[in-house]
Amino acid sequence: MSLQDEVRRVATATHDAARQAAVLPMKLKEKILMDMADKIRNRRHYLQEENNKDLLAGQAKGLSSAMMDRLTLSDKVIDQTAAGLEEIAVFPDPVGEIVRMWNRPNGMRVGRMRIPLGVIGIIYEARPNVTADAAALCLKAGNAVILRGGSEANNSNKAIASLFKETLRENDVSDDIVSLLPTTEREAILHLLKLEDLIDLIIPRGGEELIRFVAQNSRIPVIKHYKGVCHLYVDSAADVDMAVKLTFNSKVQRPGVCNALETLLVHRSMADRFLPIVAQQLTGAGVELRGCERSRAVVPSMKPASEEDWYAEYLDLILAVKVVDDMDAAIGHIARYGSLHTESIVTQDYAAAQKFLKEVNSSSVIVNASTRMSDGYVFGLGAEIGISTTKIHSYGPMGVEDLTTTKFIVLGEGQIRE
Repeated sequence: MSLQDEVRRVATATHDAARQAAVLPMKLKEKILMDMADKIRNRRHYLQEENNKDLLAGQAKGLSSAMMDRLTLSDKVIDQTAAGLEEIAVFPDPVGEIVRMWNRPNGMRVGRMRIPLGVIGIIYEARPNVTADAAALCLKAGNAVILRGGSEANNSNKAIASLFKETLRENDVSDDIVSLLPTTEREAILHLLKLEDLIDLIIPRGGEELIRFVAQNSRIPVIKHYKGVCHLYVDSAADVDMAVKLTFNSKVQRPGVCNALETLLVHRSMADRFLPIVAQQLTGAGVELRGCERSRAVVPSMKPASEEDWYAEYLDLILAVKVVDDMDAAIGHIARYGSLHTESIVTQDYAAAQKFLKEVNSSSVIVNASTRMSDGYVFGLGAEIGISTTKIHSYGPMGVEDLTTTKFIVLGEGQIRE
């Protein structure tokens, strides 16, 4: 069988299984996910043995520290993944929910009912926990899913997918509801992206190169998230201690992820008080600072920032710093250089906070909290299928409801069109 035929075979089986996924009872979906959470915890040694094969291969290939971090199934990651599945399991079932209902003058009632999208293709790199998160979210929303992970996590992805299929079979449900492409060849993605008759949505997760490749080659609608150029703005009414704490956490806690801070914006009235303190803490943690002329006048040890630095998603211990005249200048900078991901303001001024919330157009806008808080798990979604910076069909961290759409339903009593 050719690679093209094999991809179509998997997609066809998943498409056929989607009909069963769409009508699974709420309690059965809950049980499957709870059983899967137990399996992940109880079989962690098996998962970590398979994960270790990927880690050793990654070290041999010279993968970056950020990539290795994403690849690792630590005890913490496994426990968080299992807890996320349990949280998803007990969410209200979105399928069949009547979102709105209204009466027409002729007595007819018109409404919208939430329904699954159908078959979702997830194309992702490095993070094997995405295999569990994506499968769980799609199942809860009544969808079937085709997973195509990266070669660097192949053993880990196969192990997690096998546990999910085992759990489905144990509950007398078709294991084709969750499918993992049996090959990591890039050509398989091209074949997958042409199957608009079998797949309803593609969600790529990974680097900008992968997402642009998917968007440029897909005949199927794509949810995009190119990169996370996240900003934190220290307002003139900011609490200095809070601003230092939030800046440090946003940049240092986990620099290799998309919601890590990449550009720090500082109101000119705060520069002398704030920048020396935060610079000392950041450089002490190994962060390289690249500043504008006004920033470097306060902290001369900063390297000069170039125009490219304002666009950069470093995913590393590097931070661009700019002093701005006022909030309008900060918002203007975000509008020009941002990627519609996450922006945060530190301020004790209510009016300033409200202005920032209303005028910044990114998918997550935060007041007095770290940019690292922009996350489906933190937001209470259980887990996320991804973070969309595409305004259609979803925007920001995507949970269960974002994997559904609505159809019109009409309740009549014999009405006819005159």
